[in-house]
This record gives sequence, C-alpha cells and structure tokens, in this order.
Amino acid sequence: MESTSPYIKDIETEDFQQAVLQKSHEVPVVVDFWAEWCGPCRTLGPTLEKLATEAGGEFLLAKVDVDANQQLAAQFNVQGIPTVIGFRGGAPVDQFTGALPEAAIKQWLAGLLPSELDRVVEQARDAAIAGNLETAERLFAAVLEEQPDHQEAGTGLAALQIASGRHDEALILLGKLAITDEVERLQSAARLSASRGSDVSEIAKRLEAAPDSDPIRIELAIALAGRAEYEPALDHLLSVVKARGEGKDDARKAMLDIFEVLGDGHPLTTTYRRQLASALF
Repeated sequence: MESTSPYIKDIETEDFQQAVLQKSHEVPVVVDFWAEWCGPCRTLGPTLEKLATEAGGEFLLAKVDVDANQQLAAQFNVQGIPTVIGFRGGAPVDQFTGALPEAAIKQWLAGLLPSELDRVVEQARDAAIAGNLETAERLFAAVLEEQPDHQEAGTGLAALQIASGRHDEALILLGKLAITDEVERLQSAARLSASRGSDVSEIAKRLEAAPDSDPIRIELAIALAGRAEYEPALDHLLSVVKARGEGKDDARKAMLDIFEVLGDGHPLTTTYRRQLASALF
C-alpha cells in the first residue's frame, strides 16, 4: 500500500529521472530498493519511512520494488536487497546494503543531508534568482575554495560563467566535477554559447562560396545554435552527417550538444535524434 506521507513515494522506472535524479537537485533523495518477499526489507522499510516522516522534508524517500523494476535495479548495480542509495545533485553519493539499526541509519543520513557549505550554495542560488549575480558568484566561489569538487557549487558557478560569456572558464570548472546529466548539459551549453557573437551572415556568405565545406557548414550551424536557432542548425549538421565526409563526427557531436541543451523531451530532439540514427546506420 502506497504511503500517504508527502515525503515517501513509490517509484517506477519511468518516474525515476524526474522523481529522483531531478528532484535530488532540490533535496536529497533516499532510494530504497526492496522486494515483497525480502525479510530484511520488511524490517528496514518501516524504519526508513519513520525517519523520513520525522525529518519533515529534509530528505525524500523513494521506494523501488526490484521485481517490478529490474532494469532500474541493474542500472545501479543492486546485487542484494535491501539496498539503499542516497542521491544529491542528480547523482548517487552514498549507499548501504542490509537492514541497519536505526542509529546507524541516522548516522548515514547525517552524511547525506545538507552541510553548512550546502546551505551557502542555497544562499548563492537565492542571490542569483534575485538578480544579485556578483553575490551569487562570490558565494559559489567561496564554497569551491573549501571543497573544490562540490558539485552544486561547481555547476552553479559554471552556469553564471556561461551566462556572462566566460565559456572557457566554465568548461575548465565543469571538467573537474563528476559527470552528471547537469554537467553534460552545461558543457554542451558552454560549447554552443561560445559562438553566440559570431557573424552568421558572414559565415553564410563563406558557405555560399564553398558549399561543400564541412568545417564552414558546421561553423554556421554552431553559430545558429548559439542564437537558439536550433532547427536550421540541426538541418545543416544533419546534412554533413549524411554526406559522410571528414566533418561527419564533428557534426554528430554538435548535434548531441544541441540535444543536451534542448533536453530529451523536446520535439526537435526526438525528431532529429531519429534522423541522426538513420544517417549513421
């Protein structure tokens, strides 16, 4: 029976991206991989639910039935149950297997819940939302001075750097972080945004004079994407892939960057990903 607590939710494979990975950017999410027939699961589950309710939203508990979601269990290398994995910033950060006593679970949760540095990151985000970008950047940078691999501070600062045109700085910073969907999206955004100031009309004239030039066509596509003109950009890149010349792989990578920026659910991503697959194979 599904819990009525707002802090506890049964999760299926199709919910995982939004309910766990995306949500963990806002609040830690604890995922309990369990099964109905598992005795230790029946011991651990109620304890986790009690702690989630008592925490009042400091973390969310997502329960995954491994029998109904075997692919998801395999994705996170769940070899024994119960397995509990803590997610923050879109990535798993810690886990344990077995029915630990409540005191041990509380100790484990203490390492997952926001630290003082995490609270500074929240202050930085609030400052950015309020338009105080200098303050936000200063706070993100202060966190990174103390913890250079702090994921949320790193992505937050990189986003500000991209917005202000410091694309190379952003790419260097992102390269120091663990690879997550958010890091890959920002890397793609940095590469595309770097061409935002390019003279599209000048590049188009050069392409008109040399229509078979893959490098110029790719340059034009990336410049268009930098101006958020994604559909013509994708058309140019797809034509390079279909021609199967020397620029094929560069065009493919540029298309993937655009897909990352648009997101999997965008109609252009769906349409052009299918066409890209057909062109490649």
